[in-house]
Amino acid sequence: MMTPRARGFTLIELLVVIAIIALLIGLLTPALRGARESARTAVCLANQRSMFAAWTMYAGDFRDFSMPLASWSVDERGDRPPLYWWGEADPSSGQVKREEGYLTRYMSAVGGARSALECPAEPWGGYRPQAGVNAPTTTYGYNGYFLSPARTPGWADSIRHRPWQRTSDLSRPDSLLVFADTLLPASRRVLWRSTSLLDPPKLWSGGVWVDNRSPTTRFRHNGGYSDQSVRGSVATQRADGSGAALESRSEWIPENIPGFGSVGLGNGPWYVPDWESWRDRTGG
Repeated sequence: MMTPRARGFTLIELLVVIAIIALLIGLLTPALRGARESARTAVCLANQRSMFAAWTMYAGDFRDFSMPLASWSVDERGDRPPLYWWGEADPSSGQVKREEGYLTRYMSAVGGARSALECPAEPWGGYRPQAGVNAPTTTYGYNGYFLSPARTPGWADSIRHRPWQRTSDLSRPDSLLVFADTLLPASRRVLWRSTSLLDPPKLWSGGVWVDNRSPTTRFRHNGGYSDQSVRGSVATQRADGSGAALESRSEWIPENIPGFGSVGLGNGPWYVPDWESWRDRTGG
């Protein structure tokens, strides 16, 4: 007796199956991409939450004074390298001692790439280290401009007359940013650098507020990683202990540096809550 021969797929049937698989992949890809972005945002917020816990512990050891952003003067450091909240950086060798930082001495596992100091949405290799360093440091910024004015490199000379903030006396802690996603923008992405400063949208200069032409707040989540994107969100940690990813608005992002900007158009309440009451050294 002859047995029937097994029937295989025809070309048409095979093409139909391939088309169905391609359709399913097309439907699932956005969902998978969205899940990946959500996971990165969740990890970033968790990183900043652990940083906030360390920041709180520092204040508990130093009479409620906020952590300094950095120390670099000879009077403070002698012949030792500059000390930042994320570690010590030797400008001659470029080496980093992360365990020496004002914040990192209260944390564990802060070494190198993919540590709690690096946002997973912008990993090491996609940006350059800050000047004088040849290793990853952090892709988060600290609001030293308001919290420790005299210890904020770059701006200390113009704002050192402002008071050093105590964590117990902060106004609007539910809005005030302590940490957030940052990066130092440039005209070309290859020149982007890490920065540990979270700068406000307006800077104090000559007794008046002027627009910050190089804001460091980085809207890198939820589509904001591309250097062509004008949308995205920034992970933030506030002084009351709450964290949130804030979606950008078109008016917050300068046209010449997509993906960078500031939360809001003014300094308050996110960056410098009392900015409208500032006066210069002479009281003018």
